[in-house]
Amino acid sequence: MSQPGRGETAIKVGGKRSGAWLVRYALEQLPVSHTFGIPGVHNTEIYDELNKSSAIRPILVTHEAGAAFIADGISRCSTGEIGVLVIVPAAGLTYAMSGIGEAFLDGVPLLVITGGTRTDIEFGFKLHEIDQHGILSGICKGSWLVKEHRDVVPTIFEAYRRAVSGMPGPVVVEIPANIQLFHGEVETLPAFQPFFPSRNLDEAALDQAVDLLVKASAPGIFVGWGAVDVDHETGRIAALLGAPVSTTLQGMSAFPGTHPLHTGMGFSRAAVPAAENAFKGCDCLLAVGTRFGEIPTGSYGCVVPENLIHIDVDPGAFNRNFPAKVTIEGDSRIVVPKLLEKLLERKPQNEDRRLRVVKHIAEQKSAYREEWLKHRNGKVNPAMFFDELRKQLADDAIMVVDDGNHTFLAAELFEVRRKRSFISPTDFNCMGYCIPAAIGAKLVNPAKQVVGIVGDGSFLMTGLELLTAVTEGVGMACFVFCDGELSQIAQGQELTYNRKPCTALGKLRLDAMALAVGAGYVSIGCNARIAGSIRAALAMAEGARPVIVEVNIDYSKRTRFTQGVAKTVLKQFPSSDRFRMISRVLMRKVTG
Repeated sequence: MSQPGRGETAIKVGGKRSGAWLVRYALEQLPVSHTFGIPGVHNTEIYDELNKSSAIRPILVTHEAGAAFIADGISRCSTGEIGVLVIVPAAGLTYAMSGIGEAFLDGVPLLVITGGTRTDIEFGFKLHEIDQHGILSGICKGSWLVKEHRDVVPTIFEAYRRAVSGMPGPVVVEIPANIQLFHGEVETLPAFQPFFPSRNLDEAALDQAVDLLVKASAPGIFVGWGAVDVDHETGRIAALLGAPVSTTLQGMSAFPGTHPLHTGMGFSRAAVPAAENAFKGCDCLLAVGTRFGEIPTGSYGCVVPENLIHIDVDPGAFNRNFPAKVTIEGDSRIVVPKLLEKLLERKPQNEDRRLRVVKHIAEQKSAYREEWLKHRNGKVNPAMFFDELRKQLADDAIMVVDDGNHTFLAAELFEVRRKRSFISPTDFNCMGYCIPAAIGAKLVNPAKQVVGIVGDGSFLMTGLELLTAVTEGVGMACFVFCDGELSQIAQGQELTYNRKPCTALGKLRLDAMALAVGAGYVSIGCNARIAGSIRAALAMAEGARPVIVEVNIDYSKRTRFTQGVAKTVLKQFPSSDRFRMISRVLMRKVTG
């Protein structure tokens, strides 16, 4: 590792410092408020140093996977802070890898500091001795093994820069126990220099994009998490063009649901009717900060026009799933305002089209909601639940969802109003995300309401992190959608097999769980109790206490996503296998 570069100013310190002290110094220079993990023999020196910090609070978790998801929630729900783990090597790292993998595929920056075995002794078969960097090679942007004291600070700074530049993602720095414990000569320390995205733009590509958009008769806009900080500019572009706007699942808060041109998640047959129909006949698509992944495209079932304009910070996303006419590499915070500027110069006249599209979207949204509201079977109606929750939450409240059927109910029925106010696992799609990520969201947004929507299966994975929330005084309401099975998979099984093998859950007493960790408890057994129970839960959470809300949810009506994906995937099968699958389902429906 080289000494400070990139124009950094060296600070003379002289003398000797411990590696643990150097880790604390480096983290204190970065936008970091907390670290998460579990102390062990290979990182206790770092924890001892962090305990002295007035700028950083180290927090003990119940499991390193929870630590990674908490850190992920911090990175997603703040505009500059990065989530940090301080974990033990080997088992600590492998436990955390679910969260590291989620951050990697979702493009979320994380900084992971892991201890390491001693490098100053020749013995083998040391405790926790494992090739961590070999394990990490496919799920992080970079990993470093620090070999000398003088490299600790510049390595952490370089890792941070890698995490937040280009396509964001997790990075890992291993600090061997002997480097942490012992003192080494350090003459100078680099001064931290904040990272700023490049402002270099392809002007010719921008002009070509503007030309295509202005000439289009039915333009559309598709935005992902990469566009989350340009929601205002995207809205102005949509209004200028009279273009409907669809989002990815991860990008639900990249465009406000209150905007009259907002349609919903995706635009394939797996999307809500307002989105699917608004994009029919689309002849020019502006895609910003999306990689056209499997979930938002409804298993790649969307129709993308020839005139695709793709803006992304990651050039690897271009032409991977759908060919683009124009590609523009760059940070959306730089590219989209420039695109808006150029569009304003052209003064497009599309008011009639905008009014037609707005009317169509409003009618379709209203009809779809009425369809859900009419579906009653004695349990909690999802549309009634999300309507009431939206009514009682502030516009800037943060919703965190997990992976499951509840995810797509929320995507279809909950109106997201502010940027960075809806987060979810997406491409890695890891169950167990919600509870810890909600803790992270609340820690960096103490004045905002934070709610979690989680299935009972996902809750079983990381629900014990509520003990961390209780210990830290994190007030949030966690709505657990209970139906006693892994419903998203069970519904898919039912559609394709007329069987639901291995998806029934054991009986869980959520009231006992709340008592065990010291959380509050509220239940919603039927529609009549929705409003009062939500009110009670939110009030309890205001008292800096997490609340478990048991929701007797009605999953009997399938989401458009579930129905659409099943049809799309089946259509993609070879004809002989498609016939075999359909025949098997029909036969089992007859025979039981």
